[in-house]
Amino acid sequence: MNDVIKIGRIEVRSNGPFFLIAGPCVIENEAITLEIAHFLKQIGQDLDIGIIFKASYDKANRTSLSSFRGPGIDEGLKILKKVKNETGLPIVSDVHQTPEVEKAATVLDLIQIPALLCRQTDLLLAAARAGLPVNLKKGQFLSPWDMEHAIEKITSLNNHGILLTERGTFFGYNNLVVDIRSIAIMKGFGFPVVFDATHSVQIPGGRGTSSGGQRQFVGHLSKAAVAAGADGVFMEVHPDPDSALCDGPNSVPLQELRPLLITLKEIHDLEKVSV
Repeated sequence: MNDVIKIGRIEVRSNGPFFLIAGPCVIENEAITLEIAHFLKQIGQDLDIGIIFKASYDKANRTSLSSFRGPGIDEGLKILKKVKNETGLPIVSDVHQTPEVEKAATVLDLIQIPALLCRQTDLLLAAARAGLPVNLKKGQFLSPWDMEHAIEKITSLNNHGILLTERGTFFGYNNLVVDIRSIAIMKGFGFPVVFDATHSVQIPGGRGTSSGGQRQFVGHLSKAAVAAGADGVFMEVHPDPDSALCDGPNSVPLQELRPLLITLKEIHDLEKVSV
């Protein structure tokens, strides 16, 4: 497989142009969501990088019962639709339950399956039936070759618009490690591979009632992943990560994004020449 996958106004494919999936972890409110989206639109235009805007309307897999989950599907989709209308950016958000897929698909351009749910057969089949491309995040508990079975669930319904995302593997308690070989292994399936740079530096449950993170390593790992053949990068970004309501410790400050993307695009272009 090396088909072009159309996601809103952009096209992605394995060994195609570099692209970015980015946005806040969760929709905190309309104002900050639009602020981030407009920033990403501008940087995409300036650097000629395809941008897919990501924000969750409901973070159902938070560490603590008291953790902020987002505005919910109805209000969240309303905000995401406004982002799409104002910026023209394609939209991706994650779905956690089968019944919400149909409603989410009325706004989204790309359906995301969270890593912890990548083996949930009914959820994957519902996403496939929606007719949109699907971003399958590799579970922290899976080998890269095990993703073949998740792929088969999507393609069984003749949906071949699949992105595969590497986000690190459990390494003992409260820690993740990135096996860079995973990029090459999953590229062998013929679909675009994305590296989730910010969740890969997450420290799950590291703060007791919430996850910690080591954002200082986002640049190092994302550069290594792109050099290894990753077609795109996933990053959670925020104007002030230290005050973010979700995943702040591993989110990238907006002001640090431009120089990193310039470097990643240069590495990607060099890697394509060597293929």
